[in-house]
Amino acid sequence: MFRSIWMLSIQAHDFFQHYMPSNRLLAATRTRRGLKWGVPAMLVSVPYLAIANVCTIVIDRRAPEWLHLVVLWGIWNAFKFVLNGPVSLFHLVRAIMRDQMMAQTVRPTNRGRVPTNSRC
Repeated sequence: MFRSIWMLSIQAHDFFQHYMPSNRLLAATRTRRGLKWGVPAMLVSVPYLAIANVCTIVIDRRAPEWLHLVVLWGIWNAFKFVLNGPVSLFHLVRAIMRDQMMAQTVRPTNRGRVPTNSRC
């Protein structure tokens, strides 16, 4: 029974990672090329919070109770994008530092003048 629950959770995780737009966008900002878009992607949290706000207003006016799930969904996705900004900034700084260190190790230490033939 534990194995079937485990496999079901793995399948659900794979489905959500591949087919949900917010997870696809977050995965794109976790690549080396996408790290620079992590902080601007924090603005995507604004529409999610707006959706959650509208749903809470509608719930207060006696709408169906299942809209609480939409509110949770909006807040959860907003937090994902807000937290992804500083994390991607940290990873970007770390990647830039790693690139600079690799460039320093490849750079030759002897930078003497290379003789040239001026009679070419």
